[in-house]
Amino acid sequence: MTDSIKEPFAGQRVVTFESRLAGPIADLITRQGGVPVDAPSLREVSLEDNSEALAFADRLIVGEFDVVIFLTGVGTRYLARAIETRHTRERWTSALAQTKVVVRGPKPLVPLREFQVRVDLQAPEPNTWHELLAALDERLPVRGLRVAVQEYGKPNPELIEGLRERGADVTRVPVYRWALPEDTGPLRRGIAEIAEGRVIAALFTSAQQVEHLLLVAAEEGRLTALRDALTHRVVIGSVGPTTSETLRDKGLPVDIEPEHPKMGHLVNAVATGWRAALEKKKGSS
Repeated sequence: MTDSIKEPFAGQRVVTFESRLAGPIADLITRQGGVPVDAPSLREVSLEDNSEALAFADRLIVGEFDVVIFLTGVGTRYLARAIETRHTRERWTSALAQTKVVVRGPKPLVPLREFQVRVDLQAPEPNTWHELLAALDERLPVRGLRVAVQEYGKPNPELIEGLRERGADVTRVPVYRWALPEDTGPLRRGIAEIAEGRVIAALFTSAQQVEHLLLVAAEEGRLTALRDALTHRVVIGSVGPTTSETLRDKGLPVDIEPEHPKMGHLVNAVATGWRAALEKKKGSS
């Protein structure tokens, strides 16, 4: 018996849809004895018109917000770049210091610390909008407050509605959107790998990956075959609750979700659990 057979993935092929962290997740799969199949599904694109970001900065500087919520690390950096086409960093971060700063999870903490911005509240794991609203209810009730929300990729209507139901005056600050990769060839090949049964697992690290996978599969005329494979023959690994919610909304099962919503935890969980999950899928077919 070879070493690769002894390892968790045992030489099997595992498809991932990560773009920015494609290299690191491929390395993690390889260390677990798997063969990574890279099928990047996203491209982060700055909004061509940054009018909302600049309007936010202008209002922030004159004291029109009581609370500012940052949802993502990448979005926080893009927002800073947009603002600094008009205002100095010192000016807008000084204005931010006069508000309550809230983060959904650990990723926005990194750029905010670099900007020397104080953070007043962080939502606990798994860092979804549910935990964010609960943390606000407990420690920073928003009734009557003016709240700005840095959005990412696509709007979060549940969070916005939840804030408004609590009596907040909410301003959305969209900073970037998701687009398909300029070269969708690898994604289309990944779809073929899934539909034709050449992979044992598919790993999703964001909700938008699910949206783009299904969109391109439909364009390829492989949507039915893809759904069938993911439902019955390919183990689906989801990084955390937000991604899992989207998968289920799209009618796809979530076979494995790690205890902590981290990429490394996802790969480890699927590597150790794929055999049992696959047996369960086949048994229910």
